Amino acid sequence: MKKIRTRLTLLITITIVSLILSIPSFPSIYQTLPGWAKSILSDRGLSLGLDLQGGIHLVLEVEEDRAVEIAVDRSRKAIVELFDDREITFDSVEREGSTGLIITVLPDEGEGNDQGDEKDQKDIKEEIIQLMSDNFPNFIEGDSSGTRLVFELTSPEIDRIKNSAINQALETLRNRIDQFGVAEPLIQRLGRNQIAIQLPGIKDPERAKALIQETAQLEFKMLDESEIALEFPARVEKGNEAEVRKKFEGRLPEGSEILFETVVSDTEKRSYSVPYLVKKDAALTGDVLQDARVTIGDFNEPIVGVTFDSKGAREFEQITGANVGKRMAIVLDGTVYSAPVIRDRISGGRAVIEGVFTTNEANDLAVILRAGALPAPLRTLQDLTVGPSLGRDSIEKGLNTTIMAGILVLIFMIVYYRLSGIIADFALALNLIALLGALSGLNATLTLPGIAGIILTIGMGVDSNILIFERIREELRQGRPVRLAVDGGYDKALLTIVDSHVTTLITGFALFLFGTGPIKGFAVTLCLGIGINLFTALVGTKVVFDVFNRRKLERLSI
Repeated sequence: MKKIRTRLTLLITITIVSLILSIPSFPSIYQTLPGWAKSILSDRGLSLGLDLQGGIHLVLEVEEDRAVEIAVDRSRKAIVELFDDREITFDSVEREGSTGLIITVLPDEGEGNDQGDEKDQKDIKEEIIQLMSDNFPNFIEGDSSGTRLVFELTSPEIDRIKNSAINQALETLRNRIDQFGVAEPLIQRLGRNQIAIQLPGIKDPERAKALIQETAQLEFKMLDESEIALEFPARVEKGNEAEVRKKFEGRLPEGSEILFETVVSDTEKRSYSVPYLVKKDAALTGDVLQDARVTIGDFNEPIVGVTFDSKGAREFEQITGANVGKRMAIVLDGTVYSAPVIRDRISGGRAVIEGVFTTNEANDLAVILRAGALPAPLRTLQDLTVGPSLGRDSIEKGLNTTIMAGILVLIFMIVYYRLSGIIADFALALNLIALLGALSGLNATLTLPGIAGIILTIGMGVDSNILIFERIREELRQGRPVRLAVDGGYDKALLTIVDSHVTTLITGFALFLFGTGPIKGFAVTLCLGIGINLFTALVGTKVVFDVFNRRKLERLSI
């Protein structure tokens, strides 16, 4: 009797805990709870996957070669700064292709007749080669000749940059999506350079896709105040930017480029592009940003305030101090957002990005800047939007299938096993309650394959009871008393039930470890269902039979 009470208490406790854990999965019930109850329970229950509540599915490809080009361009800028610090005379440092650098030294005067000049050039080249070896060991000297020194990025470094770009893109996308507030996103690497993203429940897919794919390379560039900039039109129609670039092609100062800012006319309420002549090399880049927040400007317009880290604050103060009275363009992904005049040295490591923002656009920009820039552009390979109507249809069909299967099983067990079938149906109901509680407690995501796993769990639960009942019937046919027949039936079915469940559990673990997306959802429900099945079949129904046997039954309805 003591053992029966212990198991009965355990059974009731598990049932109550499962019901409590499942409450957050039903918002209509959860909202009616008092505050103290909500503080104890989780605010999230069972979530619905992409195939049930709609959302977006993207497959993106990281442009690896562009990541290498960006890395080489950064090295080129660092080399120029190093040569200037060491006061080395050179003509230019340019990138060649995706992986090469060409350093050009100044030619000898008098076309090499002056032996002293020839020696000076030779010394400069040797010094450059030594500096490259000491400070940029990932570049090896190639086929150099004359005034040209050729350096190529090593193959191991190219592979490292590509792999790092993909890993960094994964982390950056996770940070952006986390700050965007998407519940249960799926972000995973596919193959070598592809990333799959699933965002269930997204109400504004286009905004989410723009947020995900924004490269977000923030740069602070000084305006080139050459006279040719005076010939630029005050503004051009949107879409005519290429005509302006073509008109001034070949006339721009070396190291400068034309970028555009989008402005909206107050009177016409139309968007225009304003051209600027800016230095190609950034005075400061966004990798020194520490934070970005949306604030309200003087005219109640949303602006983005950025804060630099200690290194960025020092550099920003030096740049602004050296360029008082000049204009600095704030450039994001090749688009000018504002180009204010530097009135004074700016200390404290703070700056403001102004532009034609809506509140949502300002918030998205702040999210992108906080999460960091992508190491390379992303190319969309697959873009699928799942509508909520499809998800609703899947839910209805899944629920109908589950209910239909459950009713048929319940009827079969009662017709075939009579009173014992009712006990099996009780175990089946307990199985579903405990499974729902476990999934809710783990904040799991329910997908259509997950519903299939639940239906399979129902079948396995019934199968376990059938094995036990058939063993009990065999014992009764041999003339054993009801109590001994029940005990014997459970003992003889035990190894068979455990064996079948453990082998299926191994398969479930393999699906969870090596599967992705919906396959994992199926594996989670399958593995949880197997564990709960073992408990309800071997403990739950046995307790009920033991309670009946206290009356010393002479006949069992089976």
